[in-house]
Amino acid sequence: MIALPVPDPAVLARRGEILAALRTIVPGGARGEGVIGDPIRLKPYETDGLSAYRQPPLAVVLPETTEQVAAVLRYCYQNNIRIVPRGAGTSLSGGALPLEDGVVIGLMRMNRILEVDYADRFAVVQAGVTNIGITQAVAGENFFYAPDPSSQLACMIGGNVMMNSGGAHCLKYGVTANNLLGVKLVTIEGEVIDIGGTHLDSAGYDWLGLITGSEGQLGIVTEVTVRILRAAEGARAMLGAFRSNEVAGQVVDAIIASGIIPVALEFMDRPAIHACEAFAHAGYPLDAEAMLIIEVEGNAAEQDFLLGKLKEICARFDPISLRVAETAEESLAIWKGRKGAFGAVGRISPDYLCMDGTIPTGELPNVLRRMGEMSDSYGLKVANIFHAGDGNLHPLIMFDANDPESFRKAEAFGADILKLCVEVGGCLTGEHGVGVEKRDLMPVQFTEQELDQQRRIKSAFDPGWLLNPAKVFPLAGNPALSR
Repeated sequence: MIALPVPDPAVLARRGEILAALRTIVPGGARGEGVIGDPIRLKPYETDGLSAYRQPPLAVVLPETTEQVAAVLRYCYQNNIRIVPRGAGTSLSGGALPLEDGVVIGLMRMNRILEVDYADRFAVVQAGVTNIGITQAVAGENFFYAPDPSSQLACMIGGNVMMNSGGAHCLKYGVTANNLLGVKLVTIEGEVIDIGGTHLDSAGYDWLGLITGSEGQLGIVTEVTVRILRAAEGARAMLGAFRSNEVAGQVVDAIIASGIIPVALEFMDRPAIHACEAFAHAGYPLDAEAMLIIEVEGNAAEQDFLLGKLKEICARFDPISLRVAETAEESLAIWKGRKGAFGAVGRISPDYLCMDGTIPTGELPNVLRRMGEMSDSYGLKVANIFHAGDGNLHPLIMFDANDPESFRKAEAFGADILKLCVEVGGCLTGEHGVGVEKRDLMPVQFTEQELDQQRRIKSAFDPGWLLNPAKVFPLAGNPALSR
């Protein structure tokens, strides 16, 4: 079980005063009250997508402007109150887990598209705009926003920036960092800073690179400037079914080694295939141990050429079947199963932990084999659904949250998977972030000197460690615990 900072009794004793002060800053209006303090109404905010851990916050503030965010941060800084930023709460690493003496700043009401420039191919949006909302706003002009996490219907762009989210199509188009031009950041003191702009590679230090993926440790992003891209003429998906996870891993390695970069290259094993087929009825091959979804795009001739080459590669590995979507409807059905995979697995297990680690693609066969051995050792099933093209693993470890021993085993199993990722040359996270889930595994990847340097950067932005404390950094030596 994870540990959180001991609540500050002085802050808890002033709860009524704090709520009153926050309500003067964010009074609410037509969209409802600006500050939530009622215990029942706080319950939806007590957890994020890592629902195994829960903690009601002191209060939730729902600002509608950058100025309100700045004023709330300034007040909390002056009164030594901890802060947890929150978007849609889809984080799978506990990144938005509240604190008993902390104020949650929810950005979901900051959901306006501020500017779209098709000539220079950028959009400026508030942090509470959903990922899919950006594409929907520009689709009429045949543009799109490339990163597409599975939670894109709900997750918000501010959270995407904080976790450097990816998605199925990041193999070709990159993750959030590769599609980001600028942000408006509010510091813990309430200062508003514009970082980057409307063009690539702004002069000076790479502050944008520092902020992206910082998990709310350095400030709160209220506006984001993203690249928008011209949509391809068309796209088609192909399903490849194979006799083992290891063979499918070898196919992934062969595709990447060939120099062909599909738009997406996704992996699903037998438990995931069966769960997703029952949900989506996409025609997934139920006799396969592993399946790849491979998508290419371009004009019809380009699609046919690439699919032909991919078929040749897959054929070398004795596939059970190869099927190419012939219509847009078939491709949508294939992706419906994949995009709904995490929910579909809930049909076959009461609970699961969704892990997130990254490995070199050449290590896929080895890692999949060793995960199978771990599954047998722990006596827990695992469903593998992940972005195979860039080695971003998402094993789903199935357990029963009502059984403490089952939960303990699931946590230990997940830790062993992440340690294995680092062992083979990968890293602890690909897109979910560190949060509380991987916090105490950071020494597996980083030396104490490297962690100390990261803490120094945190302290430069947030001297009192008020911003999202007890996340990312191991508890040992964490100033958030020394109050």
